[in-house]
Amino acid sequence: MKKYATVNDSNFPEVLVTFTGEKADDENFTLYLEEVKATYDKKQPLMILFDATKATTPNIKYQKQQADWLKENDHLMRDYCKGTAYIIPNAIIRTVLKGIFAFQTQPVPHKVVKTIEEARAWLASY
Repeated sequence: MKKYATVNDSNFPEVLVTFTGEKADDENFTLYLEEVKATYDKKQPLMILFDATKATTPNIKYQKQQADWLKENDHLMRDYCKGTAYIIPNAIIRTVLKGIFAFQTQPVPHKVVKTIEEARAWLASY
């Protein structure tokens, strides 16, 4: 299986989720969601950067699954996530994110930016 995204928490409390460019399927998308959820196991404040520079457009099924994940894990995000930055230089992927948020709103402060430097600067303000 090729990963849909990698989750790196080696610089905790910064968690970097990097989309690989692989197309989502049931297995790799579920693994991605599980790995993101596992970053909350420490029960400590964290900040998440989603680097969608190489992201592919996920099928509506996966957009809905992502929205459901946000709803199901709302309490974890509110308790531990200080903010979420989305690195999305591609207008189509930005539209996909808006679609996900139409299903379920983001429960923590968030910002869409074009570079990782902008993301880190924004998160540093929290």
